[in-house]
Amino acid sequence: MTTTTTPRNLEDLAEILQMYNDVTQRLEQSHERLQQEVVRLREQLEQKNRELEMKKRLAALGEMAAGIAHEIRNPLGGIQLYASTLAGEVSEKPLARELVQKISSGVRGLNTLVTDMLAFAGNMQIDMRGYELEQIVMHAIELAQPSLTQHNVTVTTGEAVGRIMLNVDGRMLERVLLNLLLNASEAIAEENRSQKPEARIIIDAVEQDGAVVITVKDNGPGIAAEVLERLFNPFFTTKHSGTGLGLAIVHRIIEAHNGTITAANNTNEPGAIFTITLVNHKPSNMDV
Repeated sequence: MTTTTTPRNLEDLAEILQMYNDVTQRLEQSHERLQQEVVRLREQLEQKNRELEMKKRLAALGEMAAGIAHEIRNPLGGIQLYASTLAGEVSEKPLARELVQKISSGVRGLNTLVTDMLAFAGNMQIDMRGYELEQIVMHAIELAQPSLTQHNVTVTTGEAVGRIMLNVDGRMLERVLLNLLLNASEAIAEENRSQKPEARIIIDAVEQDGAVVITVKDNGPGIAAEVLERLFNPFFTTKHSGTGLGLAIVHRIIEAHNGTITAANNTNEPGAIFTITLVNHKPSNMDV
């Protein structure tokens, strides 16, 4: 018996084939999206694992640093006391007086290192209060002004800075901004700026998706790629002086606020930009 394919049967077959092709295409698209999502989640997991490993290392390093700092601080106090006493006895002997001054200067440097080590290693207590962002920013600029003036750096703030209120530890966020301002000022000072634009730093902010994003942007020399990778590591520094703990403490402060801080070079122009993202729970009390 011979089966004849009628036009209607052909239409049904074509429709079935089209449906099959549509389903196949959708499956391929779904598979592709699934693969992309797997890659994205794997990258996120690897990043989280790296962050967790870093936290473990920093915790161990912090405990060690705290122990060393306490052991150093007590003898330093004695050395400073003896140096002060000796300074009075050699006040009329220039060479001896200069040596005593060098001892005192060295002790102050070690004290700064110990203070930074304890700040980095200690249990960071966050006192969250309501602040106007502008209040914190302007006070940080005021504290940085001697360095800014010395290096002829102008600081400007975006309009949004004056409109944002946020819940933070004001003293600690001020320390973060002060550190970034001083670092930018010093980086600009080390660069030969002949025939270059006026040295400037711009602090701006924006509210987005329940967070406050604060940026500190300069038009200095920027940051080398190999330095960017290690910028927030404790005891890493490119300066001739300093403890190498400034940005590590900055990172800890922002982390204690459940926020993030990143550093990058500006796009299409010289300089660097630091971006701080803080989840903003609307203030219920204000410090003014």
